[in-house]
Amino acid sequence: MVGTNAIRGSRVGSGPMGESERGETAPRIVVSYWCGRGHETRPSFAQDDEIQVPDVWDCPRCGLPAGQDRDNPPQPLRNEPYKTHLAYVKERRSPQDGEALLDEALASMRARGVGGGTATPTS
Repeated sequence: MVGTNAIRGSRVGSGPMGESERGETAPRIVVSYWCGRGHETRPSFAQDDEIQVPDVWDCPRCGLPAGQDRDNPPQPLRNEPYKTHLAYVKERRSPQDGEALLDEALASMRARGVGGGTATPTS
């Protein structure tokens, strides 16, 4: 017979089941949520007057929002793609506005003598 340790894998002071010393658990309520793909999620909440059960819960299987109405699950949020700074500028300005701003900036630089023509190579 192989020698085994009787307390291997247990905590010191955990007792036979580990939960009896912690006292009674709060009464629970189980709520069903359904997502758009038909997955059911059943989280439990403490049955308390101060605790409010959320209307929407994220489905742990697919990540879609889930609601308590099986026939009318909530619609997924519209996810807009990442926009660059140039994309936001193009939304605010027309190409004609961009050309006018560029011409104005170039004229201002030429008037100050900055970048006004041919570059001279340095030795």
